[in-house]
Amino acid sequence: MASMRDIKRRKGSIQSTQQITKAMKLVSTVKLQKARNHAEQSNPYFNHMYQTVSSMLAHSGNINHPYLKAGDSKKKAVIAIASNRGLAGGYNSNIVKLITESDMKKEDVEIYMIGRKAKETFVRKGYSIKEDYSDVIEGPTYEDAALISKEVLKAFTEGEIGEIYLAYTHFKNTVSHEPTLIKLLPVEIDDADSEAEADYDLLMNYEPNEEEALNLIIPKYVTSLLYGALVEAVASENGARMQAMDSATSNADEMISDLTLKYNRARQGSITQELTEIIAGAEAIS
Repeated sequence: MASMRDIKRRKGSIQSTQQITKAMKLVSTVKLQKARNHAEQSNPYFNHMYQTVSSMLAHSGNINHPYLKAGDSKKKAVIAIASNRGLAGGYNSNIVKLITESDMKKEDVEIYMIGRKAKETFVRKGYSIKEDYSDVIEGPTYEDAALISKEVLKAFTEGEIGEIYLAYTHFKNTVSHEPTLIKLLPVEIDDADSEAEADYDLLMNYEPNEEEALNLIIPKYVTSLLYGALVEAVASENGARMQAMDSATSNADEMISDLTLKYNRARQGSITQELTEIIAGAEAIS
């Protein structure tokens, strides 16, 4: 059985750790409130962007454009959004699992990484990190998303990669965050939109022509989805960290209660032993 000194020392250590987890929970809560508002305000725009572009392409007929067909390369670019910091439960590991457990072969994947924690895991697992944009997640802007999109689209149009994917954590609410992998290019048309095409007598008309229009629309589409994913990822990260720190604080409470009970038992045992020794000594004298 541990000594009273050991129990007291361990209890003090856990109490110090609990103070840290409480502080981190409060910080994450404040950050989450701001990030959640941002995500909820921007989410409708990005959903409509995705639906609008998909519907537009479904009613465009057979257009021969590089953005609408897979390239010859077997390489797949994955823009993976994670975190620069840990202590967020399974937030970072879920993004890693999303890619490593997909049907994409490791040798065919080139990762455009946002988040140092997940990057370290991917490197250990032997994945190729094409570019590292980890600093972006500290305060993502639309300009950051545009820069990343430009680099990835350049690789796509030059034939270095044949497909582009986006891996991020979708923010549903404070306690629900869903790891999501979506295909950005070639643009996939929903079955419902394809069936709806038959109901249209006229196809989509482009001015001045479809190639020039799509060269403007598709980059905006990719950038918008990427920025939306960055905004949701920030909210999800803070939500995950808040939950993790709340659980850690609760676990610390349980451990402190258990150690307090053990300490009291040890103290009572020590007192009983001392009384027994005093009584035995008194009887021996008498």
